[in-house]
Amino acid sequence: MQLRIERRMLPHVPWGLILSVLALMGLGIFNLASASRSQASPVWTSQAVYAGVSVLAALIVCLVDYRVIKNLALPIYVLNIAALLALRVIGHKAKGAESWFVLGPIRIQPAEFMKIGVLLMLAKVYHDDFKPGDGSYGLKRLVKPVLVVMVPTALVLVQPDLGTALMILLSSATVILFGKVRWYLVAVLLVGFFAVAGIIWNDYVRDVPEPRTTVVRHLLKPHQSKRISGWLDPESDLRGSGYHAAQSKIAVGSGGLHGKGWKEGTQTGLSFLPEQHTDFIFSVWAEEHGFVKCVMLLVLYGLLFIFGLGVGFTARDRFGAFVAVGVVSMIFWQVFENIGMVIGLLPVTGITLPLLSYGGSSLVSVMLCIGLLVNVSMRRHMF
Repeated sequence: MQLRIERRMLPHVPWGLILSVLALMGLGIFNLASASRSQASPVWTSQAVYAGVSVLAALIVCLVDYRVIKNLALPIYVLNIAALLALRVIGHKAKGAESWFVLGPIRIQPAEFMKIGVLLMLAKVYHDDFKPGDGSYGLKRLVKPVLVVMVPTALVLVQPDLGTALMILLSSATVILFGKVRWYLVAVLLVGFFAVAGIIWNDYVRDVPEPRTTVVRHLLKPHQSKRISGWLDPESDLRGSGYHAAQSKIAVGSGGLHGKGWKEGTQTGLSFLPEQHTDFIFSVWAEEHGFVKCVMLLVLYGLLFIFGLGVGFTARDRFGAFVAVGVVSMIFWQVFENIGMVIGLLPVTGITLPLLSYGGSSLVSVMLCIGLLVNVSMRRHMF
C-alpha cells in the first residue's frame, strides 16, 4: 500500500472544506481554554495535542487510495465490532456506561470509531450491489444494509450509550435514503415516527392517574426516562433531571447579542454548567460570545456540510459518493442534536459537538472522516 499525493490531485483539494474544519478546531481549542479555567488542569492543552494527532491521522487517510480503503471496509467493520465486544470484558465503566478502554492516561471510546466502520461498510455494500438498471431498494435488498447497521447499534445500546446509538441510526438512515428506497418504505418511516410520538405522549404526557400503563417507559434506565420527562417538562425537576438543560439555557440566554467576553462567563466560571467542556461546550461559546458569533459558528458548520456534499456530488464512483454523504450526515446529526439539547429543544443525550467538544476519540474520529472526504475529492478524476 503506497502513501502518496500526485501533482494532478492538487487542483482537486477541497480547500474550503479544510479551512472550515481548521477554523472550527481552532475555535474549539480557544473556547476550551475558557471552559476549563476553573479546573485544576486546563484541558485545552490536551485538546491541542489531540488536534495534532488527528490532523496527522487525517493526512495519512488522504494519502491512501480510497479504493484500498474500500477493500478494507469489511476488516475495519469487523475490527470495530470486536472492540465493542471486548468492552464487555476489559472495558472501563464510568457514569454508568461501559464505553472506554483505558490505556494509562489515554481513554479510547470504540463507539466513536464504530460510526466510521458502519459508514464505510454501508458505502461498500451500496457500491458492490449496484447493477445498471437497478431500481429503488425494496425490503429484500435492504436486508444487508439494515444488518450492517443494527448489529453495532445493539452493541452500543447495551453499554448503554443511547446517544451514540442514535447517531449511528440517524446517519445510517440518511445513507439508506440516499440509496433510494421504495415509496412504501418512506411511508413506513413516517408511520414509525408518529408511532414514537404517540408512545412518548402515552408514557409521559397523557393526563392519567399514576401508575399509568406504559409502552417503553418501564424498559428504560431511570436516568434515560428522567431525561425525556425533563425535556417535556423542563421545570418539573430543576434540581434533578432538568438541571443540565436549565443551566445551559441560562448560559445561552445571558450571552445576549455580543456575549460577556472571553473568560467572563459567570455560568462557566462558577461551574454551574455541567460537562461544560464536553456536552455543553456550545453553552460556553454562547454565553461568552453571544448570538452573532453563534451564527458565525453555524455558518462554519454550514460550509463544512456544503463542501462535504460537493465532494459527494463530484465523486468518481458510488463508494466515494456514499462515503461523503455518510460523513456529512454523521457530523450534521451530531451538531443538530448537541445544539438542540443545549438550547432545550431536544432531550439531553450526551452527544459531543464535533471539533469543539473536548475528547480525543471524538476529535480523531471526526478528522478521519474529514480525511476521507479530502481523499475522495482529490481522486475524483484519477480512475
